[in-house]
Amino acid sequence: MAAKVFESIGKFGLALAVAGGVVNSALYNVDAGHRAVIFDRFRGVQDIVVGEGTHFLIPWVQKPIIFDCRSRPRNVPVITGSKDLQNVNITLRILFRPVASQLPRIFTSIGEDYDERVLPSITTEILKSVVARFDAGELITQRELVSRQVSDDLTERAATFGLILDDVSLNHSHIGNTTICVPPSLVLVLFSGGAAMGRSGLVNP
Repeated sequence: MAAKVFESIGKFGLALAVAGGVVNSALYNVDAGHRAVIFDRFRGVQDIVVGEGTHFLIPWVQKPIIFDCRSRPRNVPVITGSKDLQNVNITLRILFRPVASQLPRIFTSIGEDYDERVLPSITTEILKSVVARFDAGELITQRELVSRQVSDDLTERAATFGLILDDVSLNHSHIGNTTICVPPSLVLVLFSGGAAMGRSGLVNP
């Protein structure tokens, strides 16, 4: 009799453990400042973007892809040439974040490492385009204009990939034998589309 009771308890415990494992695999968390995109093995990437909190999914069928939607910094060094063929070495500091509503498109067309693929490429493209319009002397005397033009063009280009640039600053440049350190007063800070957040790290709704 006792053996049967222990056997029943063992079966119940096993069933409970299995059920707990299934439930646990069906739950996932999205931390503050993050968003999730769901990949379905049968339907592909879903169009919905999942917000913060604990959510359910279908185990072994669906997989959450978590994206950090807080503003993050990145330094991009670029070597290019001025209009009078002087070598120009520029370091651009960017604060960027993805547009939350466009995460499914970003994941499908670019991938999780979108920042590694997009930012160095478009930064080099824009800097070469803008710097080539000025000679070495103008890059020094019209530094503020150059910074503004780079920021405007880069922000517009990044938007085509679903990225928001909250802060673009020309931190350091080297022209021939001349080194320029840009003071904070000349750093151009961009706030895009009324969703200004600066360095707070809040997510664009």
